[in-house]
Amino acid sequence: MRPLVQKICSIYRSPKEEGMYLYVDKKNELKSVPGELLKRFGKPELAMTLLVTPEKKLARVDAGRVLEMIEENGFYLQMPPTPAYDMQWLRDKNSKL
Repeated sequence: MRPLVQKICSIYRSPKEEGMYLYVDKKNELKSVPGELLKRFGKPELAMTLLVTPEKKLARVDAGRVLEMIEENGFYLQMPPTPAYDMQWLRDKNSKL
């Protein structure tokens, strides 16, 4: 396996599901995303464009995993967090205050 490199990624939010995001290589945009997934995802809304490196801190996903999946599949689908995840995130955040 090749070492992970940085990529400029376009990140799209789903209008159908709060917290669901698609990460794609900006060069290819949505060309690698299967049509069936796009149908379920809804019309993608560009949330941001971001330089992703393996060391980059992302809110709810490991940047190295994002890069790996984009390299393998052409996209990374971030699913909405579970309620248990949200509660743990809040507890962790509050404990730092």
